[in-house]
Amino acid sequence: MRIGIFGGSFDPVHLGHLWIGEAATEQLKLDQLRWVPSATQPLKPVGPVASDQDRLQMLRLAIAGRQGHVVDDSEIRRRGVSYTVDTVQQLKDEVSGGDWFLIIGSDSLASMPRWHQPARLLSKVTLAVVQRGGEEAVDFAVIEGLVPPSRVDRFRSHVIKMPLIEISSSDIRHRVGQGRSIRHLVPRAVEAYIAAEGLYRGVAG
Repeated sequence: MRIGIFGGSFDPVHLGHLWIGEAATEQLKLDQLRWVPSATQPLKPVGPVASDQDRLQMLRLAIAGRQGHVVDDSEIRRRGVSYTVDTVQQLKDEVSGGDWFLIIGSDSLASMPRWHQPARLLSKVTLAVVQRGGEEAVDFAVIEGLVPPSRVDRFRSHVIKMPLIEISSSDIRHRVGQGRSIRHLVPRAVEAYIAAEGLYRGVAG
């Protein structure tokens, strides 16, 4: 079984996230994609704007009906600072066997040496880095000292090619805060949920 892990704040989840999820599912030939909303991220100590439950609900609405895509609340249930290596270990303990893929952006790859126990993490998963249209080729030099060359080669062979997507959660929060439309930036159900719950009103960004 091939299982992808796609983590992030998802504050809110938007169409760019969904495009990445679809591209990862197709290009990595995944049987399952686990969407893992983060609790407190070590490199983003300020934390999300929407509550944990609101972010979970928006994710559930966004992927409703998509077979093989599931929302995983393990980091939120664990609470506190979320280290990816702990999440990966927990998921692998819960699901025996399987071939695991960690889906990240090229910006996250650049910061990986500052992650918690990066060498241990990269020994447990196949890294699948998203390369957006217009970006330079993914540079894996930053992790070459963390794993054997054979694993770096494996990671290189699992780059996820994507078109350029200029949608960000921070821009969506800013637009809502200004009373501007977010139609076609998030799924319609997520747009309705944000309006109904009054999320991001008065948010500057």
